[in-house]
Amino acid sequence: MPPLSMSSVASALRSAGCVFAEDEAELILATARTPDEAAAMLDRRVAGLPLELVLGWAGFRGLRITVEPGVFVPRRRTEFLVEQALAAAPAASVVVDLCCGSGAVGAALAASLDHAELHAADMDPAAARCARRNVGPLGGHVHVGDLFAALPDTLLGRVDILAANVPYVPTGEVPLLPSEARDHEPLVALDGGADGLDVLRRVAAGAPSWLAPGGRLLIETSERQAPLAVETFRRSGLSTRLAVSDEWDAHVVIGTNTS
Repeated sequence: MPPLSMSSVASALRSAGCVFAEDEAELILATARTPDEAAAMLDRRVAGLPLELVLGWAGFRGLRITVEPGVFVPRRRTEFLVEQALAAAPAASVVVDLCCGSGAVGAALAASLDHAELHAADMDPAAARCARRNVGPLGGHVHVGDLFAALPDTLLGRVDILAANVPYVPTGEVPLLPSEARDHEPLVALDGGADGLDVLRRVAAGAPSWLAPGGRLLIETSERQAPLAVETFRRSGLSTRLAVSDEWDAHVVIGTNTS
């Protein structure tokens, strides 16, 4: 078939309700290898498949992060968590990306640190498989299991940056999420329990044993949940502060192991 024009792709996307139709059209046409592939990608996007799954990748801190159906798509606001981690521990030598999903956070940290030992972990085998494609080229190791149980004991007391992009949507609010998340991402990556902080509590409780002296735990949360999240970190014995980005509408709780 003849190549699709930018205007025809953008028009189809706009008719389907895509707010950034021109930008999406440019990405689809740049990613597709043939006119037939471009047409198929356009059809999937018009049918409601998230753009990142149509493309097969998501942009994150200048990287192309491979994503697959059934795996959580990294959010641009989570770049703020990476920025905070790098600012807090610019010489980190051991990094863990817990609840890693596609491995975007770990990949972005490893790409910015010199020769850091990177470990990523997720309980979902599909996410772990995807993460290997993203952190493997950076020398990262991927583990499958429930939070800290997935990690090798050799990391105990050695972790400089423990980044955990845990699920934090309250159970009752999951049905209110945009359909792109609700219908295409795993519930385990979204549902944080009754108040959204169930997994955060577990991570905060276990983190001190894994952090090196001066090591940092960083977790993204919402503005509403931030005060309780900060208190949870403090109860776990971490020196705690909250970082906020108005630009990204992002809230990151940062705990330091001072023992």
